[in-house]
Amino acid sequence: MARPSTEVPAQQPDITTQWRDVLNRLRVIALECRVSAQTDLFKACALLSSQPETARDAHARALIKCLRQVTARTTTFYRPGTTEISFDEAWLVQALSAIKRGDGDSFSFLIRSRVPREHQRNIGFLIRGISEQFPQV
Repeated sequence: MARPSTEVPAQQPDITTQWRDVLNRLRVIALECRVSAQTDLFKACALLSSQPETARDAHARALIKCLRQVTARTTTFYRPGTTEISFDEAWLVQALSAIKRGDGDSFSFLIRSRVPREHQRNIGFLIRGISEQFPQV
């Protein structure tokens, strides 16, 4: 006789429609990045910082390509439109949300929790660049 499962299903973070739109755009970029070469974090940031007119996609591409390099683990971005949210996606949306709220402490905590010290400044720069390019949230 099978016993009923006592496991509680994982609850997905509740995000607004605006953040879901941002996440879906980032997912599209993540799909594009899967087939391209990995980018060195320092070179990517140097290129972007000298071009203030750079669009959000360039910041997002640089972040997604470099995130695996600095976290030393595979990052997961689901296909656009997927209702499930990965840990990496939730972390990124929380970081973007902290910037939009002006919550520097939460943003710093999120960066320090996943990114080695020597890469924190550059990853923070890329996430801030993405945040500035999404004025609708």
